[in-house]
Amino acid sequence: MDALIASYGDASSDDSDTDTPNPPPPQTSNSQASSTTLLPPPPLFLLEPPNSLGNMEYLQIGQAARVRTFPHVEGNYALHVYIPVYIPSTPKKDLALFLKKVASLVPSLHVVDVDVPLNSLCKDDQKLAQVALGREFHISLGRTVPIRVHQIDSVVAMLRQKLQFQRYLIDFSKWEVFVNDDHTRTFLSMEVNTGGLAEITNQIQVVNEVYRLHNLPEFYKDPRPHISLAWALGDISDSLKRIVEEEMKRVNVRGSLQKCIFTSKFSGIECKIGQKTYKIGKVQDD
Repeated sequence: MDALIASYGDASSDDSDTDTPNPPPPQTSNSQASSTTLLPPPPLFLLEPPNSLGNMEYLQIGQAARVRTFPHVEGNYALHVYIPVYIPSTPKKDLALFLKKVASLVPSLHVVDVDVPLNSLCKDDQKLAQVALGREFHISLGRTVPIRVHQIDSVVAMLRQKLQFQRYLIDFSKWEVFVNDDHTRTFLSMEVNTGGLAEITNQIQVVNEVYRLHNLPEFYKDPRPHISLAWALGDISDSLKRIVEEEMKRVNVRGSLQKCIFTSKFSGIECKIGQKTYKIGKVQDD
């Protein structure tokens, strides 16, 4: 949509944790209306940029309601510190098969961030790979919390100063089910519990220190680094865990037992505040 905005001019926007409604259009008299030149419809290619999901009408986007993690306060900005992760192409076929099976048994699952029903994507292998597995995933290094505008520069500067970066590999070795603090959403995730766990745990401790110095709530006492692929409303963790465990056993019986689902290279850390993303650090290529 950036290209679409650029073609008609950029409207003012709010970087805080909620969007500001657009003001109503000014009223015009009949004489003014007759002399007003209407904007032509935008070029079709602007409505479907390269990273778009294409024609997704049949997916019923936005049918599931979300619950705000914390109430909106004017001047507050949502802070999230994370490691960006991309799934390599090789394991996507097996992951897609796993997701198809789980989605057929749990139709309430939605793709994280995109919020389309997972079982709708299962009708098209290409869409499933693109939408459910082709996007950027996040390993959270701290809670998503509200901060005030005067804290932004200090938080970013301190994160950049204290976080050290070295090259390492992240092994996602286990399917797991998580529930958020208020039990309003359940997540289907892949957990890091071998390669990369020590390095990520150290980075979480550094982020905790920065949070503590800014009077922000620290991360969980025993963090379990993971990426989430799908979510469902409410706490369905018991039933979802049973289904995931049964499917994992079935896959293992077929002779596909693996110690690691997939491996990703650590490439850096990002910090999103409101709608702006800050590069905290990046591993330099050799």
